[in-house]
This record gives sequence, structure tokens and C-alpha cells, in this order.
Amino acid sequence: MKNSLETRLGLFVALIVLAAFFIMFILGGFERFRGGIRVVALFKSVQELKLGDRVKMAGVEIGKVEKISLDPQQNKVRVTMHLRAEAPVKTDTIARIQFAGLMGQNFVSLEFGSEKAPLATEGTQLNSVEQPDLGAIMQKLDNVASGVENLTKSFTGDKIDSLFGPLIGFIQDNREPMTKTIANLRDTSAQIASGQGTVGKLIFDDALYNTALNTVSNLQSTGDEIKTALGEAKKIINDVNAGQGTIGKLVKDEALYNETTASMTNLKEILQKINNGQGTIGKLVNEQDFYKNAKLTLQKVDKMTEGLEDQGPLSVLGILAGNLF
Repeated sequence: MKNSLETRLGLFVALIVLAAFFIMFILGGFERFRGGIRVVALFKSVQELKLGDRVKMAGVEIGKVEKISLDPQQNKVRVTMHLRAEAPVKTDTIARIQFAGLMGQNFVSLEFGSEKAPLATEGTQLNSVEQPDLGAIMQKLDNVASGVENLTKSFTGDKIDSLFGPLIGFIQDNREPMTKTIANLRDTSAQIASGQGTVGKLIFDDALYNTALNTVSNLQSTGDEIKTALGEAKKIINDVNAGQGTIGKLVKDEALYNETTASMTNLKEILQKINNGQGTIGKLVNEQDFYKNAKLTLQKVDKMTEGLEDQGPLSVLGILAGNLF
């Protein structure tokens, strides 16, 4: 009897321990005995989130919701989450409450933070993003459905006639002109399809196509010639920059530059001397006596030529000698 009672007590205790194990596993109680950190996020509404709900990152469970409380100072709900030690949660991680389906359980979804952000520590407050309330979404869908229903009700009876009646009347009154217009469009499209008229020739005439093709070929040839000319011009410019050829030497040769500068300096000095009346050319240009003597000589020559018209050779020589000396 003693052994039977001890056996029963042992089985009873084992059942209690097993039941407690399952209850703690379902409620997430073992998370309290594991290592990890606790982080906090504030939400305007937790949307039926409960204690023990899962915390996921990229669909992988990394913790449980440990506490939900009101924060009257900020008028929000404070959600405390117990995360596993290996969870890669950063200080800039964003938390949001999501649901697994229309009939699914809510959970907290955490996004990956940036690479350079430090890992979250005990008590870190994460940034949060509010998800649309499912109840509000269903209410909006219900309002839309009601609006569609009212709209379909309005498209009945006399209202449809009032909407489409004027259009039907217009079509009936203008049936003959519209029929002729459609016939004209059909004839025009047939003529275009047969290559008649300007549009038809533009579409179907091979001569126009050949002309356009030749024009494009000529443009391409011209473009190749222009490209060749530009290449040659570039080569000439490169030769000039390298000091090759006559122009290149004129541009790059320092000796030629110095000689040209010296020549221009000498020319400038000569012109200054001429302007100042120095030298033979300067005196010829600037002295008034030379100008008067040259003018007097020309007058004597002119007078002498007038007297030579009726004189013989000997007389001419005598007159010339007399006038000149």
C-alpha cells in the first residue's frame, strides 16, 4: 500500500511539473530565465497585442512581448520586449505592430538597423511606426461598399434614361450625317491602303523610300567627310602645337619671335626718324623747301614743254638749257 501511494504521489507531481512546463512554454515564461536584453517601444495603439506575443525580425522569432503598460506622460502605450542575446537589434531599429492575417495573432516586427549603428543595450527605446488599424480599414471598406451599393441603386429606371437619354437622342437625330462620315472614313482608308493620294503615296511609294534612303546615305557620307576633315584639322592643330611646319614654327619658334620683335622695333625707329625729318627720306617728306623747289621745277618743265611744240631740235636744246640754267 505504501509503494502504491508513493507511486501515485510521484505521478501526480510529475503531471504537475509537466503541466507547469507546458503553461510556461505557451505563455513565454521561459524567456525570463534566458539571457538577453529588454528594449522598449512606444505606440499610440497596440491593436490587440497581448503579453507573450512574438517579436520577429525578417520573419524570424527573436523574442517575446514581456510587458504592456500605459505611459500617461506621453499619451502612448509602452511595450517592453525581451529579446534573445544573439538578436541583431541596433539603436536605430524601427518597431511596428503587424498581424499575420485577418484571423492571425498580432506580433511586433523589428527592422534591421544600419550597419554603422551600435547594438541595442538593456532599456534601449526603439523608434516606432504606427500601422493602420484593421478595424478602421474594415470600416472604410464597409463605407466604400455602401457607396457602391447606393451608386448601383441610382442606375435604375428613370435615372438611367435621364443620363443616357440626351445621348441616344443626339445619335438618332444625326444618324444620317454620322453614317456618311463613317462611309467617307472607310473610303479614305481604302484609298490609303491602295496607295492613292498623298498619304497613300507617302506610305506605299517605293520611289519615296528610295529617295529617303539615298538622302540618308548622302548624309552619312557627308558626315564621314566632315569627320575626316575634322580629323585632319585636329592633326594640323596638333602639328602647330608641336611646332611643326611653317605655321608651327611661326607660332612656337622663339628665335623667329625674337627676330620679328627686333624687326618691328627697327621699323618703328625708322618711321619715327622719318616723322622727325631725319635722313634723306625724312627730309623729302617733311622739309618745305624741298617741296617748293620741286614745285618750281615742275612749273619750269611745264612752261618749257609749251614752247617746244613749234621749235626744231636745236632750238629745243637751246630753250632747255636756257630754262634750266
